[in-house]
Amino acid sequence: MKITHGMVVAMHYELTDENNDTLDATENGDLFTYLHGHGNIIPGLENGLDGLGVGDKAHIIVHPAQGYGAHDPQARIEMPRSQFPDDADLSPGDRVAIDGPEGEKIFTIIEMTDVNVTLDGNHPLAGMILHFDIEVAEIRPATEEELAHGHAHSGGDHHHH
Repeated sequence: MKITHGMVVAMHYELTDENNDTLDATENGDLFTYLHGHGNIIPGLENGLDGLGVGDKAHIIVHPAQGYGAHDPQARIEMPRSQFPDDADLSPGDRVAIDGPEGEKIFTIIEMTDVNVTLDGNHPLAGMILHFDIEVAEIRPATEEELAHGHAHSGGDHHHH
């Protein structure tokens, strides 16, 4: 069985940057599972996995255009500290959700003063060339429910809240 549109794929992966520093990885035998062909993962990784089979290993390099996009210096905003709850335990590097005109968006806190909070709306991996070392562990056809929902379900009952 090969990875094609509508298949549920489970894999081990390690994500490293240009300096070979690990950014993310599956751990302790856990598998990352997704529904292929439904935009659940970045396009460059999905394209690189297309056609692989169980047991296949691959080194997939994803450039920003097929990953998290270019780093946009305009994506920085400043907000008054008063916009955040007084009791919020915030520090640089924290990620916060801000409601905006297009719905909720995740920002990373860059800098904080008593007056302002500087936020960056870029994805933390924007502008980076990503290196994925993957090993395909399982491939199965998606269920009708998974195809209808557009994502893989883990074992057992699945309910949207």
